Amino acid sequence: MFGGAQGLRVGVLTLVLASPVAARQKADPSTLPDAPIPKQEQAQQNHGKNPLTAPIGLIAKRSYVFPEIAHTPGPLTAGDKFKLFLGKSSSPSQIFSSLSGAAIGQARDSLPGYGQGWDGYAKRFSSSLASGASTQFFDTFLLSSMLHNDPRYFVTMTGGWRHRVGRALMRVVVVRTDDGLHERFNVPGTLGPLMAEGLANAYLPDAERTAGKTFERFGIRMGMIAGSNLIKEYWPTIFKSLRLGKVAPDLKPRPSP
Repeated sequence: MFGGAQGLRVGVLTLVLASPVAARQKADPSTLPDAPIPKQEQAQQNHGKNPLTAPIGLIAKRSYVFPEIAHTPGPLTAGDKFKLFLGKSSSPSQIFSSLSGAAIGQARDSLPGYGQGWDGYAKRFSSSLASGASTQFFDTFLLSSMLHNDPRYFVTMTGGWRHRVGRALMRVVVVRTDDGLHERFNVPGTLGPLMAEGLANAYLPDAERTAGKTFERFGIRMGMIAGSNLIKEYWPTIFKSLRLGKVAPDLKPRPSP
């Protein structure tokens, strides 16, 4: 009988001591099957599932040739967009585009008011740089900051060539928002070049300062932007296949985890 009473007391004491431990375990939400995930961990898990943010994980670092290729998720502040405008205006791709464009213009005798020879070439090159810089100012900085759009180019690097080419061309008229969750009509990317060509009437020859010539230059510039998007879409692949990383630092695909 005494043994039974002693056993009962031991059982009650064990139950009393175990109750706080069980309560603490029950109160810990992380042990529940549907426990809420902290916001930071949830953002990291959802990052790879969002089709608008997933490609960013494929780029290892910043490109010097195309600084507008996104290598971080963002968003960009107005100051970051201003720095990007400066970087794009003086990037090797912009300088090469102006050099080659001036050479083609010289050969075709476009902008005949500039004449021929080295003097004419220098004027064509300078006007091309000025038009490119003003385009980047209106597009990359001013309008993108006002409308909260992300002016960077996000490489797809998924799907077949039709999908990638389609996305590159679509980026001419579609842009991401700063939050990275939505897409909208690319007002900065269309209105910016048009504003830049209107401003170019202040320094181009008199014969080029008509409305028809302005819209003609605008159409050419939009075509150049589309072609540039195609190069940027395949730039990591080109860079890797040509093994340019051995002679110059630039962006490259991240190694697969």
